[in-house]
Amino acid sequence: MPKSDIHPTWYPDAKVICNGEVVMTTGATQPEIHVDVWSGNHPFFTGTQKILDTEGRVDRFMKKYGMGSTKGKDDDASS
Repeated sequence: MPKSDIHPTWYPDAKVICNGEVVMTTGATQPEIHVDVWSGNHPFFTGTQKILDTEGRVDRFMKKYGMGSTKGKDDDASS
């Protein structure tokens, strides 16, 4: 037989709180979960993520693998 009273208390409607606002409910072992970031305010999920291009690395990658714009190719052909 399994031992009794060894499992934590389960809260099926635990509140997830971000910036003082309840953002969702979920099942957890704590009645309230306080978070700083969740999918509703994270830049990756909201589409506001910016790519930081240090030293032109993104441009170099695009040129190296042929994903750059055709602007450079047209300029060379017309000269």
